[in-house]
Parts: sequence; C-alpha cells; structure tokens
Amino acid sequence: MKFLCTSTVLATLLSSSTCVAFTPPKSPLQSSTQARLATKLSSTLVEDVDTIAPRSTQQLTEEQQLQSYISQSNTEAPLDQKSYLDDGFVFGLNGSGLERPKGKVASVVVEGDDVVTTPQQLGFVSATFAGHGLLAANAIHTLFSQTDGNIGVTALTSIATIVASWIAADFGSGVLHWSVDNYGNGRTPIMGNIIAAFQGHHSAPWTITYRGFSNNVWKLCIPFGVPTVAAITYLAGPANPMVSLFFAVFCATEILSQEFHKWSHMTKKEVPGWVNTMQDLGISIGRVPHAQHHIAPYDGRYCIVSGFCNDTVDQSGFFRWMEHRVYEMNGVEANSWKLDPELRARTLRGEYQLPE
Repeated sequence: MKFLCTSTVLATLLSSSTCVAFTPPKSPLQSSTQARLATKLSSTLVEDVDTIAPRSTQQLTEEQQLQSYISQSNTEAPLDQKSYLDDGFVFGLNGSGLERPKGKVASVVVEGDDVVTTPQQLGFVSATFAGHGLLAANAIHTLFSQTDGNIGVTALTSIATIVASWIAADFGSGVLHWSVDNYGNGRTPIMGNIIAAFQGHHSAPWTITYRGFSNNVWKLCIPFGVPTVAAITYLAGPANPMVSLFFAVFCATEILSQEFHKWSHMTKKEVPGWVNTMQDLGISIGRVPHAQHHIAPYDGRYCIVSGFCNDTVDQSGFFRWMEHRVYEMNGVEANSWKLDPELRARTLRGEYQLPE
C-alpha cells in the first residue's frame, strides 16, 4: 500500500501543469545538417517506409550551398509553428503538430544532450555501480556475521533477496516508465531530463541504440544513486542488512533497465550472444514484448527490466486505476488519454483492464 501511495504522489508531482515540454534543437540549420550526416541504424521496432534519401551536397556548387544555408537561416518560423516547448506535446506524433524524423537518424530532445559518452558520465556511472556493489557486499558480510558464519543460510537468504529485488525492480521500472511517459515534461524539477528522454524516445525510438552504456544510463544514477541506498541503509540500521542488499540491487537494476531497454531495440546481430540468451530466458526485456509498448496510445507494457510483471499489471488495470486517481486529484490527464479518447472514456467509467 505504501508503494501505491508513493507511486500516486510521484505521478502527481510529475503532472505539474506549470511545466512546459521540451527544449527545441539549437538551430534549424544544425538539426538539418545533423539529419543529413547521420547514419541509418536498423531497428526491430520501426521500419520507416517514408525514409527519404538525402541529396548529395557534391551535386551543388559552393555558392549554391552557401545560398541554401543563408536561406534556411533567414526563414522566419510561422507564428503557429509547434515546438518541443508547447504545452500538450504528446510524443512528437499525431496531434502534436510535430513530425517524426525522416529516416533512422539520432534525434535528441534535451538541450545539451548528445549520444557520445563523456568521461564525466563514465566516471559517474562507474562510481555509482562501485558504491552499490560495496553496499551489497557489506550487507551480505553483515548477514554472514549474524548467522555465525553459516554459509548456506547466508547464501540462500541473499539469493532470495536478490531475486525478490529483481522482480520488484521490474515493477518499479513500470511505475517509473508509466509516470514519465504520461506526466510532466522537460522542465519538471529533478526528473525533467528523464521525462524528456522517455517521452522524446517515442518520436525516434532508435536513438537509444546510438548511445554507449554510460551515456545511456547516467541520468538514472541521479534518483537511484549511492546516496539513495546509503540513506535507506542508515534508516534500516545494522540489524537489517537485507534491506540494504534489497535496495542496492533494486537501484542498480533500475539503472540497468535503460540498457535492457536499449537491447530490446536492437537486432540479434547487433548485440552479444549472451544478451540474446538473457532475453530468451526472460532475465531482460525481449524485443517482441517491448515492441507492443510502442503501439499507440502506449498504454501498457511499461515494465522494462524483464517484463515479468507486464501481464499481471496490464490485466489488473493498475495503471488505468492510477490515472483515474491522478485525474480526480488534480484534473491532469495522462498522455495516453490524449492519443485515445476511448481509453479516456473507459478509464473514467472504471473499466481499467486493457482489452486483449
């Protein structure tokens, strides 16, 4: 019950109507040039039949290229042109006034963001996982001491805690994914960058496959970092080491969920063999299960660690129930409602279970 209340509060905080959506590209010229130079990347989820081959600049003289760039720079945008800063922006798809990028080119929506891994990101992520590892090891060592050195009890208790934490993390990833997909925007305090990344992901889902590991997961090291686990460990006290182990694994898995998510957007040939094995065993989210989330109005299949909880959560109507509660509290509608008026109507009638 505490977890459900916390989830409701999270959704309420993310749904602030005072925030505007996303930061636009720095300039039309820069975005246009990047789009022409970016390489295509295959995706198992999106086959863009509208891909348009860029015109080769070698066919133009330098004078023609210069004139073209000047023309683009001096073109004034219409007063009613949509942007990522507009209120009510929904995934950059139908009804938002924005067009999906042509071709499978990387498209970022957070100002200053890039798909290139920086040393700072690498250091931040490395320190975070090292910290989680030390806290987990300390918890197991403490349990070993409490059991008077009984290896069997320590091992079984630790394994059970890790498995329970993994399952809880799958559910937690669904709650986070649902929250940031449906509420808030790029300027929401604390969570703004994560919200922008998740919502913008729907307009160009292949972008995630361009990112290296640290570049892909570092944003999640902020809410699920070492300070979070250290605070929980302190509050639990030395008498409860499994609480520390549970949340060390939980937070580390939530961070890793974004990498599992990336793998689900890549073909079998693009990932190592052991990744395909993890997906086949259900340890990480598979391609087909996650592809079902990328069907408008994006109202289900939110869990992205292993997807173990997706069927139960979707069939129970948990997220529709949460959306109804949020709407009753502050009148803010989920983004999925804006894409599917029938979904909105069913939810307000109390019909929470998704149709099969």
